[in-house]
Amino acid sequence: MTVAKVAPTPAAEELRRRIDAAEALVGVVGLGYVGLPLSLAFAEQGFRVLGFDVDPTKVEALSRGESYIGHLDGGRVRKAVKGGGLAATGDFERLSEPDAVLICVPTPLTAHREPEMRYIEETVKEIRQRLRPGQLVVLESTTYPGTTDELVRPRLEASGLASGRDFFLAFSPERENPGDSEHTTTTTPKVVGGVDPASGDLAEALYARIVPRVVRVSTARVAEATKLTENIFRAVNIALVNELKLIYERMGIDVWEVLAAAATKPFGFMRFDPGPGWGGHCIPIDPYYLSWKAREHGKTTRFIELAGEINTGMPDHVVGRVIEALNARGRPASGSRVLILGLAYKPDVSDDRESPSYQLMDRLAERGAEVAYHDPHVPIIQPSREHSAWAGMRSVSWEREAISGFDVVVIATRHTAVDYRELAEWARCIVDTRNAMAGVDVPPGKLLKA
Repeated sequence: MTVAKVAPTPAAEELRRRIDAAEALVGVVGLGYVGLPLSLAFAEQGFRVLGFDVDPTKVEALSRGESYIGHLDGGRVRKAVKGGGLAATGDFERLSEPDAVLICVPTPLTAHREPEMRYIEETVKEIRQRLRPGQLVVLESTTYPGTTDELVRPRLEASGLASGRDFFLAFSPERENPGDSEHTTTTTPKVVGGVDPASGDLAEALYARIVPRVVRVSTARVAEATKLTENIFRAVNIALVNELKLIYERMGIDVWEVLAAAATKPFGFMRFDPGPGWGGHCIPIDPYYLSWKAREHGKTTRFIELAGEINTGMPDHVVGRVIEALNARGRPASGSRVLILGLAYKPDVSDDRESPSYQLMDRLAERGAEVAYHDPHVPIIQPSREHSAWAGMRSVSWEREAISGFDVVVIATRHTAVDYRELAEWARCIVDTRNAMAGVDVPPGKLLKA
């Protein structure tokens, strides 16, 4: 794609010089699963980074050089902080200091599955109050097409400064995949789109300092749509295999065997695996951002919404299989002890955002079951808006006496740290949603797939 070049303003020229010389101070607002890796990436390339967060525990941990994200190497954090490359603060008065401000705040959904823009709006308000000429602002939070142009730009220009002349504004979607050691912040291509060519040029130059390839698109709207497309692609394909699982289950066909065979085709097929639902901050949320925006343009997203219905219905299917397994042993759900194995939404990480395990726990508890969990990566459930009722619960110890005390164990996440042969030996009954027991010798009648 060719982007028209424009003569840079004096403010743009000076910022470009500072970026090229790694003299620019990079500010990162939101030091979570996106913001902290991004901060480290810039610090490790010689930039000074000032991180902002409203959570004082994160600021204090970083000030001590400690990582609070399980899969993120604490040594990297310690080196960046102790070397002076990374500092953290909760003082938003300091937003005037950075030359580039990267916004990495959450974009959840409301109870009605509409975009919750409060965190972006509050952050932009804080930036506007300190905005100065020569600053670059980049939104990384996943959102609907038009957010950067329609929401962020007018709020920042209310400062009296003009985008593309006095300050610069772009969108560059985060592509974090927690726990993936191959595709990291610094090895994954970065998509960048400016609200004007000058802003796009500066954002492209900035990110080129930390990634091997910057994919420049024509506008911020294209960049916003790119991120949604990536995650909607995954969401609908997860829904497809989840529906196939339900169909093949009725037919007495093992969907996992089918998928393994289909994956041998070297073209025209991309494997996705079924599960107990969908999880993480992106897949269960991002499709609804486009659905909401599409209605504004008089369009309905039937395909996307159908995928959502299938995926959100999977926890009920799993609970039905758990009840079936209990009934086969003469046990009602009420009063039974159920262990959820795996609280994180994906293998080998501590990230439990939007995890379907919580849906399983809620539904089983509603039926009177006594619910607990084991997860080697999540020793204790932290307080959250969505699952406050479970806050403070601790992971059950991985011991024969503890595991054998449950009427059924539900495998919700396939962690490699779990010994599934021990599980086959210790558990009374297993409901497997992840095909984790494949290849394990399980006594007849003990295992039920879901």
